Amino acid sequence: MAAAPGRPRALRCLDCGATVGDRWRCACGAPLEFADPPIPDGDAPTLVAADPDAAAVSNARDARNGLWAFESLLAVGDDPADRVTLGEGLTPLVDADAGAAGDADDWDAAFKLEYVFPTGSFKDRGATTTLTRARELGVERVVEDSSGNAGAAIATYAARAGIDAAVYVPADAKASKLRAIRRAGAEPVRIDGSRADVTEACVAALGDGDDADSAWYASHAWNPAFFEGTATVAYEIAAQREWNAPDAVVTPLGHGTLFLGAYRGFRRLQRAGWIDEVPRLYGAQAAGIAPVVRALHGADAADPEGQHNAAADGIQIAEPVRMGEIRNAIADTGGDAVAITEAATERELDRLHAAGFYTEPTCAVAPAALRRLRERGDVAPGDDVVVPLTGSGLKG
Repeated sequence: MAAAPGRPRALRCLDCGATVGDRWRCACGAPLEFADPPIPDGDAPTLVAADPDAAAVSNARDARNGLWAFESLLAVGDDPADRVTLGEGLTPLVDADAGAAGDADDWDAAFKLEYVFPTGSFKDRGATTTLTRARELGVERVVEDSSGNAGAAIATYAARAGIDAAVYVPADAKASKLRAIRRAGAEPVRIDGSRADVTEACVAALGDGDDADSAWYASHAWNPAFFEGTATVAYEIAAQREWNAPDAVVTPLGHGTLFLGAYRGFRRLQRAGWIDEVPRLYGAQAAGIAPVVRALHGADAADPEGQHNAAADGIQIAEPVRMGEIRNAIADTGGDAVAITEAATERELDRLHAAGFYTEPTCAVAPAALRRLRERGDVAPGDDVVVPLTGSGLKG
């Protein structure tokens, strides 16, 4: 069901069921989701690199539109004039082992190269839909809190939209990510303390919504529009595999933006009748800060070597906003979460680089987790697996 012209879709509380026009969270404190997520009728489309009206293919979609080729599945951007886009999406899905060097030649998976996005990470998926939602609502200023990649993406797409932005970051955020925020014209606000302190400072800056200094929270953890974007990873994986879902997908897992996006996307495809089953979803967390692993398997599993995985800085989230949703997705798909040590992350990063995949350290936890899952027998030799590689090594 599409929103009425000029009227952005309403939001619904995951806990109390209240429906609101727009808030960053429910009055009861719980996250929100779209009240009427679209489920298209008819058969799955065929992507073509041409004008669909001129293509001799039934139900064609123009692949040149990137992730917006899946507009019938998106709860934002009903009016194309509102879309804030840099041509993002439809990232390559490649054989992980083709030409691989040394002992890397045993991933037996496909890698989704998310690091080729305009800002070098998968967070552009959420940024394009979040800033589109902001434009639909007539927002003039956004704020976000981020360890780096999400902030760079929000800053860049805010610049594209002509919307002012401030990004709250940890005081020790990488210089390369701060440069990306500044060069997009956004204001980086460095906050001392924990990652939770950064979020607290950002929320305090929102204002009361009535004064000129008020801002709209473009949060990758809270804002449901961000998850509309990350859900497109599932649409692309299925379309690139001729609408066949893999047996398993393994992603890094911090706040769960890609993990939950994949879950929501595959579930929506199943409801539309475009795929038969939702794949098992596995999340890779940083040892020492692995709250999902701790909740599922205890403290020893969450911190197997007694040291924090400092290399995987992008997923060091002690209290995920959507913890309940993450655990539900794991249970619903028969998946799991595993904690990856710093040593394992660095070994996998070396293997990735040697095989031609120039990624940043955080995304190496996912192929490292796949290695662990195969050793445990959770992923069988014949299983069909997709692993998104989430961030570019140029950000390191």
